[in-house]
Amino acid sequence: MALQGNLCDFSVTEILQLLGTQKKSGCLMLEWNTERAVVYILEGRIISTRRPGMGPDDPLLRFLIKIHRISDEQRRGLLSIHKESGRDLEDLLLTGRYLEADELRGYLERQILNDLMRLVRWENGGYRFDPKAKWEGTPHLRLSMEGGLIEAARRVDEQKRFVTRFKDPHELLGVRDLPDPDEPLMEEEKELFGIIDGQHTVAEVVEAAPLSEYEAYEALFRLLEAQWIEAVGRRDPGIRVAPSAVRELRRGRSPFAVQMAVGALVLLVAVGLQLGARMVRSGGSTAPGMADVFVASQIRQVRSALDLFHRENGTYPRDLESLVNDDWIGADQMRISGYRLNYRLQRDGQQYQLELELER
Repeated sequence: MALQGNLCDFSVTEILQLLGTQKKSGCLMLEWNTERAVVYILEGRIISTRRPGMGPDDPLLRFLIKIHRISDEQRRGLLSIHKESGRDLEDLLLTGRYLEADELRGYLERQILNDLMRLVRWENGGYRFDPKAKWEGTPHLRLSMEGGLIEAARRVDEQKRFVTRFKDPHELLGVRDLPDPDEPLMEEEKELFGIIDGQHTVAEVVEAAPLSEYEAYEALFRLLEAQWIEAVGRRDPGIRVAPSAVRELRRGRSPFAVQMAVGALVLLVAVGLQLGARMVRSGGSTAPGMADVFVASQIRQVRSALDLFHRENGTYPRDLESLVNDDWIGADQMRISGYRLNYRLQRDGQQYQLELELER
């Protein structure tokens, strides 16, 4: 028998806790005004917050686009394949080599936590749990109910602090001080350093960041607390930035960011950056001496574009110009001030070498 009722009587958290404790399997369907949501559960664990298949508003698809993991062209290709085959998005991402299995699990967890964070704040609406509505196929993730709810609650509490600090979305953010080269930075923080340029607002940086909205605000808050970035002014809401400028920012091609990279390189030379070539092999880590977050970020962007090209074509490109010509990456993103980037494709087309050579 299906369990149903009103969220005024039992909160989403209480309902999910009950289903987790009793190790239920099925689908919890929620609605509030025009919003609809689902939570698929298997033996008390959350396995998905999206319906099987692939709709244009699929939560996982939206998340992958927001974090810049799937391009608009790839989205159209996935929708076309789904329309012909009817296969689920997760299956298409794996069989089409858009993502590896470990990557998919990580993105699924982040996407589910985003959805849980939204749902646990619902105070009205209806719910219905159907034990007969099972997830089709083998789930790629089984998220602990208790752990997921605790993390969602933590994020809701943290977001209250972010709202207080970033109550003005028109604040302009700039770099105040570069972190020490040995400072351990989270990936989210590294991503933001490349797009904070003193010319774009908080709202524009959050939109351009390859992170979910919560992740972007969380990283910005940490950078402010560490005094690495600061508010440098405010743009009048009536002044609009050209859409092309926002697109360039989203692609990490801010002119100011390039200037910051030059300054960072000078600092690194002063503290003993080794001269000579640095080798970065496909799938490897950043070469020694590459502690600078800007240079490392640009190298990571090139490697990411190479991997996406490989997934799409089954081989790496003959040269880096092919990445630019096919619009996998911008030409500016492959120019690293003070260095020459050399690319060599191995004979089998399945491996490559990047040589970062210091310009003399």
